[in-house]
Amino acid sequence: MSRDERRLTSFDVAAKAGVSQSTVSRALSGSPTITEATRLRVVEAARELGYVVDERAARLRSGVSKTIAVVVIGRPGQGAASVNPFYYSLLGSVCTAAAQQGYQALVSIQSEPEQFFGQFIERGQADAVVVLGTATNREAWRYFSDYREAQDNLAFWGSPFDGPGYVRSDNRTGAKLAVERLVKGGYKKIAFIGETDGAQRQFRERYEGYCDALKAAGLECFEAVTAPGDTREEQGAGAIAALLANGQPFDAVFSACDAMALGALAALREAGKSVPEDVGVIGFDGLGVGAHSSPPLTTIEPDFAEAGLNLVEAALGGANDDRDRRVSVHLVERASARR
Repeated sequence: MSRDERRLTSFDVAAKAGVSQSTVSRALSGSPTITEATRLRVVEAARELGYVVDERAARLRSGVSKTIAVVVIGRPGQGAASVNPFYYSLLGSVCTAAAQQGYQALVSIQSEPEQFFGQFIERGQADAVVVLGTATNREAWRYFSDYREAQDNLAFWGSPFDGPGYVRSDNRTGAKLAVERLVKGGYKKIAFIGETDGAQRQFRERYEGYCDALKAAGLECFEAVTAPGDTREEQGAGAIAALLANGQPFDAVFSACDAMALGALAALREAGKSVPEDVGVIGFDGLGVGAHSSPPLTTIEPDFAEAGLNLVEAALGGANDDRDRRVSVHLVERASARR
């Protein structure tokens, strides 16, 4: 078999450059122990032969994969298409941040117990794992809560537990921005929709920030209103129905998330309430679909690029990175609140 009929190796490059195979490896990996003249000779020999470094083999030899695994947790019994669009935006930001730091991303969407898997590091497939998704899938989060007892290089967004590696929005500041915007629009009776006693820790923080901001403005803090539903949109619509049914006057709604806010907009429209004239609505998450609702949804949006970078850094930092990572937020002005 001629050399052209088999796969080129670093030994072929070494023979052409007149150096050892180990010199080729060091030269092509950028080792400072190789002189510039030798490096250029090796690179030219590789170019002439058409030799390309086998990155996967190199990573296996070094024990570093230069890969970050990203697990997206979905709702049980629902497919990938039903994952909250917020987490797809966050996924894109994590992949971008990983690439900026020289890592590739390995993505896995998991919702059922038979799918749960986190041992990417142990199998040499990744150097760190980022887990994000709905806190309502308790079985999935129980699995990853147990897994973090054995593995340090993990980061989380949306988990019901706290501790190292947890990254989240600056929820209280976001709630303050929402309430202040509604008050500025002339609203006085501002309701909150979203559960505060379940797995959604971020919802509880948003409610606490909402109450603090209302008290600072000398206004009443409502009890959080929730409703059952298979989707957040259904829950938001049900919360509006509950508010209307109990007879407590309200002229604005701060929603714990955009998906609920979109359901609230639909329910208010069906009830004959004009938004933003009769009722103002502000959500939280910065979903792009909110720009196309009727009316377009004013929202609090986290800095997605900052979120992705924090998740990657927290995962790679492992046990040595126990900072309370809060991602900055800002108001996205649209048309669901009076100016």
